[in-house]
Formats: sequence, C-alpha cells, structure tokens
Amino acid sequence: MNDATTVEWASYPSLKNRVVYVTGGALGIGADIVRAFVAQGAKVGFVDLNAEAAQMLVDELDGRCFFIAVDLRDIEAVKSAMAQLQAELGPADVLVNNAANDDRHDWQSVTPEYWDERIATNLRHQFFSIQAVAPAMIEKGRGSIINVGSIYGVVGPNMS
Repeated sequence: MNDATTVEWASYPSLKNRVVYVTGGALGIGADIVRAFVAQGAKVGFVDLNAEAAQMLVDELDGRCFFIAVDLRDIEAVKSAMAQLQAELGPADVLVNNAANDDRHDWQSVTPEYWDERIATNLRHQFFSIQAVAPAMIEKGRGSIINVGSIYGVVGPNMS
C-alpha cells in the first residue's frame, strides 16, 4: 500500500483520538499499521531506526503521525522514546510492538553474539516498551498491547 488515500479501511469510531504507539513503523507491516490507525483518526506515534523511510511516511500522511528515530536495541533510548511519545501525544491507549529484523539464517551458524543481537533486536525492546507504557494504561483503566511476531517462529526453517 503506497497511498493511504486510496485504501478503503473499515471504520472503527472507537479508535478516533485514541493514542497509538508503534515500534518499527517506518516500513512494511509497521507502516501499514501506522496508516491504518491514522485512517481511523487515532493519534499515532511511531519509532524506527530508518529515519529516511519514517519521514517519507510522515510526509505521505500529511504529518498526521509523529516519529522518533530510535535504535530499539538501546533500552534507555526505548524508555526515552516512549516518554517523548507520551509528552507529544499523551499516554498510550494502544502499543503495537512490531519492530524486528527477520534475518533468515541456518540454525547451525548461530553464535552467542548473533543470538544476543537477535534477542535485542526482535524481543527485548517489546518487554521494555510495555514496561514504559503499562503504568499509564493501568492508571487509565484501559489499554491494548499487541506483540507482532513472525510465522517463521511457528513453522520454522526447512530442517532437512
């Protein structure tokens, strides 16, 4: 989907003015998640490492979303970004943990360093993003947290 104005979205009035944070929102599925929530009238903030793609999305959506460049492997940067999103948009009603790097590889070639980097890239930020936004959700008495994963984790590689 290249142009949010040509896509017909289902209408969910309950999302209007809700605050949504998305990790990994600049490209692919994450960008479509941002587009879909913006189309519902939500206040959307997203984080991503790819500032160029993120700015293109912000421009495509006529500035109807807010972007912060962050390396999600840096947990202090994650906490800071979540605090910035809250200062800009308000406390989150929805957190979509979408960011990941789905690097296909042979399981026999995995080193401890590679393992640690994959966990930091694909999993660790999800927990700390939740930790940063959940207290405000609890205080409001509502909130949704969506953790996106790859089907690759279910079907696995061809082990032959």
